[in-house]
Amino acid sequence: MTEQLNIAVVGGGAAGFFAAIAAKQTNPKARVTIFERGQKVLAKVLVTGGGRCNLTNSFARIGDLKQAYPRGDKMMKRLFNVFDHDDTWRWFEERGVKLLTQEDECVFPVSQSAQSVVDALTREAHKLEVEVRTGHALEGLKPLPNGDLQLEFKAQKPLTFNRVAITTGGSPRAEGLQYLARLGHDIMLPVPSLFTFNIADAAFKALMGTVVEDVTVSIVGTKHKASGPLLVTHWGASGPAILKLSSYGARFVHDCGYRFSIAVNWIGLTNGALVAEHLQGIVENNRRKQLSSVHPFGLPSRMWLYILDKTGLGAEKRWEELGKKGLNKLVETLTNDLYAVTGKGAFREEFVTCGGVSLTNVNLNTMESKVCKNLFFAGEVLDVDAITGGFNLQAAWTTGYVAGKSMGV
Repeated sequence: MTEQLNIAVVGGGAAGFFAAIAAKQTNPKARVTIFERGQKVLAKVLVTGGGRCNLTNSFARIGDLKQAYPRGDKMMKRLFNVFDHDDTWRWFEERGVKLLTQEDECVFPVSQSAQSVVDALTREAHKLEVEVRTGHALEGLKPLPNGDLQLEFKAQKPLTFNRVAITTGGSPRAEGLQYLARLGHDIMLPVPSLFTFNIADAAFKALMGTVVEDVTVSIVGTKHKASGPLLVTHWGASGPAILKLSSYGARFVHDCGYRFSIAVNWIGLTNGALVAEHLQGIVENNRRKQLSSVHPFGLPSRMWLYILDKTGLGAEKRWEELGKKGLNKLVETLTNDLYAVTGKGAFREEFVTCGGVSLTNVNLNTMESKVCKNLFFAGEVLDVDAITGGFNLQAAWTTGYVAGKSMGV
């Protein structure tokens, strides 16, 4: 091994900074340089969570990591033995970023400012004398006979390093990772993974702004389903339930050209007999009242009126006039309301791709490539992605930390 390790980290995002810092902490004598293609580092961290930076999650509601990581759950389970969400909490608190856990288990800085997270990372890198170079766009990577790696940058001279970490984030197109494919890596086709659904139903979209707190949405013909709040928008549907479902079914809906059907259970209850029993109880206690005057299952008034209209039951009809046929119609619409999705919207706050370097090409204990010695990966350049809630950033911290420590040894 050379007296002073020369380490490059390509990509100045969350994973890149954590990799560089961990490498320098592990090997203080190493020379560590971060190369960022843009003019600013940590740009995505600055806008995540609406500028507040949802930097991790308590994982209290996650029984199985597959719920949080549709792709990469087994890798994350292994790596959490080295660096998990509790370690992330300690790392930032020790560097002056006080954190809080919201009711939804998302973790944010007490300051409610992503800038405090960015400042902690840049301050730590500066303290450790990690060099940061912006305006360096990587175009190629060449292994040399002695095991070193030569980096070829656009409009910059090539540079040689002993070890290199690729932390360039998710690429919206496979072409962005072709230089890795040329080395022999398998690239899983990158496709969008967090997005909203376009629905052409005018009556449905007229409810825009309405939130139903506890729905279950499924993609018809698959096992993909997700629960949580649903927000009706002027283009269709959004909210945590939809974003989770878009992540779980990312590859399936991509292959469908983003034209597929969803079934919405507006009340979360799946047992039709129990739903019918609950409605029958309302009939018994509100015989003379109009259907519109009692909102079952805590549904918002606008949503309940919409469901009555959709089932062909007039809002003025009395509960005692509902009858068995009307009751069955209500049960069906409340628990299995079908919509045709005509395309995907954007979730600009946290653009995520599913796909990247296949995990089969990576040593999951060190994050080193099995294909190219001294080359490491961290973050979303790998085929790992998560639902919203701080899980994607946690994957960046964890994989970055492990890659950095491995490079520094």
